[in-house]
Amino acid sequence: METISLKEISTESKIALLKELDFDSDGEYVLNSEGNKILDRYLEIPIKVNNMVILPGSTIILDDNILSISKYMEEFPDVL
Repeated sequence: METISLKEISTESKIALLKELDFDSDGEYVLNSEGNKILDRYLEIPIKVNNMVILPGSTIILDDNILSISKYMEEFPDVL
């Protein structure tokens, strides 16, 4: 499986990716299909489009920070 960094991708491309995954954006935050902000699974903070991470093997969107990623790896050790 090839991994692709989202850091160098334009905001417009990130929003297009979100729409392909049945999410959306208001231009700043990641939104669910009802238009509500998606919260980071572990920190419960709203996820900004420019700081989101989608890890391989899932459509779980997290805030790109070391704590959330390490918690994800604890919960899903076989994914990475």
